[in-house]
Amino acid sequence: MTELTPPAVPGVDQPHLLLVEDDPQMSDMLVELLSEAGHTVDHAPDGQAGLHLGLSRDYQVIVLDRGLPAIEGVDLLRRLRSRGVTTPALVLTARAAIADRVEGLDAGAEDYLTKPFDVDELLARLRALLRRHTDRSPVLSLGQHTLDVTTRQVRELGTGGRTVTLSARECALLHVLASRPTRAFTREELLSRAFDEAESPGAVDTYVHYLRRKLGHAAIRTVRGIGYQMGSA
Repeated sequence: MTELTPPAVPGVDQPHLLLVEDDPQMSDMLVELLSEAGHTVDHAPDGQAGLHLGLSRDYQVIVLDRGLPAIEGVDLLRRLRSRGVTTPALVLTARAAIADRVEGLDAGAEDYLTKPFDVDELLARLRALLRRHTDRSPVLSLGQHTLDVTTRQVRELGTGGRTVTLSARECALLHVLASRPTRAFTREELLSRAFDEAESPGAVDTYVHYLRRKLGHAAIRTVRGIGYQMGSA
């Protein structure tokens, strides 16, 4: 069984970064380097572990190697993107061919850096990705409502519209659904994306019930044989 680095606890204003790198010497160097640069780093030693962490925890940046065991780096990135993970990603690789860089960018990477790389350039590229992440609005549109993930509030548009405050789990679940409103998520996907603890998929049904009670039954649509999809909040 693959061992994961225990989840790091981000400090105040410390960017939370996921590093997916299988080479022990390289990963040790990067963890030390990134930690000294002010990042809180979780390390996954292969693609399967990277997929688990990428789906179950929130990060500001993902740095992943191209040549990973279990799940290859580009395939890992495609899987994360297909499940609604939009975290900016930088791919590290020993492959310098233009076709390889194009494949990585087409898979959803924001940046691509060839090994061996200059440390200052890596840190500069990460700062650029962090700015891009920080500039993203924390407010999502839900039709006639908006979801502010910072305050965990759903606001009805228009003068005199009501405001509903969500619990942390309700907000996390609604955020996953709202980030990909046209996609139906399975209970297992929602469980791994919205909740930290390992619970049964029945917990998803419970929090869907809570959200419907606060926002109306039409807010979340049941997709027979799959799970749930964003409705008309």
